[in-house]
Amino acid sequence: MSKLAAQDKFLDLSDYGRSFGRFFATQLKNTCFTPIHVTLLFGLSGLIAIYCILNDHYFLAGCFILLKSGIDAADGELARLKKTPSYSGRYLDSVFDIILNFMFLMTICYVSKTTIWLTLLAFICIQLQGTLYNYYYVILRTKSVGGDTTSKIFEYKTPNALPGESQQSVNILFGIYTVVYGTFDKIIHALDKEAYKVKTFPNWFMTLLSIYGLGFQLLLIAVMLPLGWIEYIVPFFIVFSLFIFIFIAIRKKTLT
Repeated sequence: MSKLAAQDKFLDLSDYGRSFGRFFATQLKNTCFTPIHVTLLFGLSGLIAIYCILNDHYFLAGCFILLKSGIDAADGELARLKKTPSYSGRYLDSVFDIILNFMFLMTICYVSKTTIWLTLLAFICIQLQGTLYNYYYVILRTKSVGGDTTSKIFEYKTPNALPGESQQSVNILFGIYTVVYGTFDKIIHALDKEAYKVKTFPNWFMTLLSIYGLGFQLLLIAVMLPLGWIEYIVPFFIVFSLFIFIFIAIRKKTLT
């Protein structure tokens, strides 16, 4: 099952790991590996990247960050191949992402001259960027006929467990998800409350917006590290957040 109907598909600059993820998932289709196992694996790849940063192996760190993005795409692909979508997997994936994002930035702060306060601001900025992308993307997926509906536009209520997963796991992971993402969701919703009323988003708009997708954010970090630009990573993502207001302005003025 595709996330989007054919007419709604766009060039997602943050989804460069999809081909690898699909290939990897295909190899695991007839094995005992589950999407949760794959999620744990991309977490391990992220931790190895952090170890590499701590030891000044920036090229290897970049490689493992990109590998993390590829494996990250595989858990959802495997769930679709095995026809076992789950809220547990969806929330665990998101929780791992935000934890790794925080750890990446804190590690960069530790090995560079960047201050902790700027690093925390950059973390907030990165999460707001990703939240804006996910907000519009989920709206598009929800309105796309035949698209994936595991994610919801407004996630204020614990969903009912899908076949094959326990309600207790969904409750726990949803609770953690709302704690770590709730504030960012509320901020973006407040900035563009009427976005969910839009019938669809044009492909060009979603392609531009995809520079805020997690995959593209990690790609930027993976490139900047071996180039010796580690001191610029934190300030870059702070300035990069200015586009949030530009994207929202475009949506409000031209996409109604």
